[in-house]
Formats: sequence, structure tokens, C-alpha cells
Amino acid sequence: MKKFIILVLTACALQTAQAQTKTTEKLDDKTEGTSLYFYKNTLRMLNQTEDPEFDEMIKDIEKIRFLMIDRNEEKFTETDYKNLKADYTKKESFEEIANGRYDGRNFSLYVREASGKVKGTIIMASDSSNVYVLDILGKIALDKAQALFKMIDENSDVARKIKGEMGHDH
Repeated sequence: MKKFIILVLTACALQTAQAQTKTTEKLDDKTEGTSLYFYKNTLRMLNQTEDPEFDEMIKDIEKIRFLMIDRNEEKFTETDYKNLKADYTKKESFEEIANGRYDGRNFSLYVREASGKVKGTIIMASDSSNVYVLDILGKIALDKAQALFKMIDENSDVARKIKGEMGHDH
């Protein structure tokens, strides 16, 4: 099962695709952190236990771009983090709908609507060593956002190791 997940994550890491937002694209271009794409089919393949709750959680997601930035390597300050949040709200028209703490990390959840429907979702998290951005084309139930982040965060460690061994920066 681990080999299958590693294969899927490798495929995600090597694919190129457009970012859902210009802010995320700009952040990825500016930093050397981990950048992964997850498409609906890729997310379904990660559901090795065929958990119906997981399938329900991802049903309205078309694509996710995941960025993980090492604060120390990138010299990514708290001011940079606040500016990033401001870019999503002011330049990309996202609205912050929730924030809090979970597992030692600060979380913020943003949505962008058009014609009364959620078109995009941003989940931002930070701790003392990393900044994480999930740029989601689609929507996720508010009560499932942390579970989605946890699933991708746990799988990103494997992907980071794979990319490091292959010599890829992005």
C-alpha cells in the first residue's frame, strides 16, 4: 500500500498545472517549498480504506494545490504571512469564514463565491517552522477542512522525501 501511495504522490509532484489563484502561483514562484497537485482521481486513490466519509469530503473538489514553506529556509516572517492572507482577501476576493488552532497550528479558512456557489477554498495553516496553503478549486464542508489538511499533510512528508531524492525543487 505504501508503494502505491508513493507512486501516486510522485506522479502528483511531477505534474504541472495551473494554480487556482494568482496569489498561490506568486507564492510558489517566490519560494522553494514543496508544491503538489491533487486532482479528484488522485484524492480518491489515496482513499485506500475506501472510507465513505472521505469520498463525501472530497466530492465537490476538482483540484488542490498544496504548498509547504519552511519559514527558516525562506525567511518567511509573520509579516509575510499576514500579507499573504491580505492578498487572498483583497486581491482574490476570498472571505475569511473561520480561524482557530489545531494540533499546534493556526488555521484560517477562506472561500470565494460566485452566483451564490463556492468556487474556491483556501486553507492556510502555520506553526513556528512551516506555512501551509491548500488552494482548492471547489469546496469542502467546514467541519471537514482540518481532516483534509491532515490527510494531505501526512502524505506530503513522503512526497518531500521523494522530491528530495529526485533532485526536484518544485
